[in-house]
Amino acid sequence: MARLALRLDDELAQDVKAHAAAAGRSVNAWVLAVLGAAVNPDLADTEAERIRSRLARAGLLAEPRPHETPRPDPERVARARKAAGKGTHLSQLVSEGRGRASSTTARRS
Repeated sequence: MARLALRLDDELAQDVKAHAAAAGRSVNAWVLAVLGAAVNPDLADTEAERIRSRLARAGLLAEPRPHETPRPDPERVARARKAAGKGTHLSQLVSEGRGRASSTTARRS
């Protein structure tokens, strides 16, 4: 039996572990099933559809998670939008900052 070492970013590794646990499988068994499903020939129209179909048949298709963050109160959003248009413009802050840096540099020289 061949061995294969993979480098995964931490987020992907956690997702793989979570999906394996949810499927009641070890990480190794889950990854083997996913890889096997991905390379098994099929007659779908596109490569993406073939892979998705294989994963679904194998019970390994990960459905998108529902959006868990509640939507903000529309009145608060309206107040924030109104407040966002007030205050000092960024271009003015940058210009003032450059003026101070230039005069400081000139004094040091």
